[in-house]
Amino acid sequence: MVFSMCRLVIEACKAGNEQVIADAKRLAMYTKVLPKTPQELCNQIFHTVYMGMSQQSSTETRERARILSEAIGSYHVNLDIDEVYNAQRNLIVKSLNFDPKFKVEGGSYQENQTLQNIQARSRMVTAYEFAQILPTTRGRPGGGTLLVLGSANVGESLRGYLTKYDCSSADINPIGSIDKSDLKRFIAWAEKNFDLPCLHDFLTAVPTAELEPITSTYVQSDEADMGMTYADLTTFGRLRKVHKLGPYGAFQRLSHEWSKDRPRTSPDDDDTPALEPHEIAEK
Repeated sequence: MVFSMCRLVIEACKAGNEQVIADAKRLAMYTKVLPKTPQELCNQIFHTVYMGMSQQSSTETRERARILSEAIGSYHVNLDIDEVYNAQRNLIVKSLNFDPKFKVEGGSYQENQTLQNIQARSRMVTAYEFAQILPTTRGRPGGGTLLVLGSANVGESLRGYLTKYDCSSADINPIGSIDKSDLKRFIAWAEKNFDLPCLHDFLTAVPTAELEPITSTYVQSDEADMGMTYADLTTFGRLRKVHKLGPYGAFQRLSHEWSKDRPRTSPDDDDTPALEPHEIAEK
């Protein structure tokens, strides 16, 4: 979305819009010459930080972040937060004489959630830390600070699939009111219209928070954690927002639309859930 805005700014500058040109000069202060491409502008105003973990973060996710940052021109930092995570985890070990473990290591639900949330909240602190210092380290004239962008979509917020004070906490959340399915449509559109073929990998990747260790038999999945798919969340969101239905009204409607006994012209082409009433109620 930021890259899309940069494209609009550059188009306005080329069209001679004096107000936009003045604003672009005020923000893009790393060079005396006005940026000529969206990538040049993006590099001056947009900073991306991949905050990984040695055991939890996959090489594929890290590489996707790097390739996308290169494509759009953002100033990219690649780092690991293991030291911060371990320092917080050791507070529990030393002060409570308790060694918390992840689920895949035999830990309880509370242990697993605690260790995941240490990472999530550490990333929020790191994001604000780098937002404060990056203009200084880059030598921006006059210094300044950056705004932190959030990355929690509306479906995750409605479901409660987030950690308080993690990526859901930010100065601005550009996708906070946008559904996951609409986001995927925008990404698919941008892949072609912005000539960003690397976005295809984002569309096909399995959604994962990557907060649990990756093993040969286990990779964390958002949909498995939530107990429902993002398509389900889209349905719930539209029933709530568009059709103004509460929990009981949504249940009544889905009891028909998701019924195992509903008529279907071709089961192979119908990916709508086919559930018993008690299964719908559980969702």
